Amino acid sequence: MTLEREWMRGAAPLAVLTLLVRREMYGYELVEALDRDSGGILAMGQSTVYPLLYNLEARGHVAAAWKTAPTGRRRKYYGLTAEGRAWLESQRDQWERLVLGLARLGLPGGVPEPGA
Repeated sequence: MTLEREWMRGAAPLAVLTLLVRREMYGYELVEALDRDSGGILAMGQSTVYPLLYNLEARGHVAAAWKTAPTGRRRKYYGLTAEGRAWLESQRDQWERLVLGLARLGLPGGVPEPGA
């Protein structure tokens, strides 16, 4: 089960940058990690991830470099920049405030109670 389009629009950059904190990755590797590591909730296809990566690169949040993968194939790897790391931290702070605000409204952990 994936998130609705509007939720994904806001969560996608945060999710990708969060994965890139771990290490550099190439596009399809990100697609697989988003699906696997989020239990399918943040699954995105290549047609979503690649434009997102190009946008993040244009904003200075990621840098791309061609490298040879362990398989011997050349791939374009994306890594987090200092600017991207700072933006990610600011977004994490906003996320924490959002969850806190929702909890104060009666949504523990930001998740609605059954029947609410």
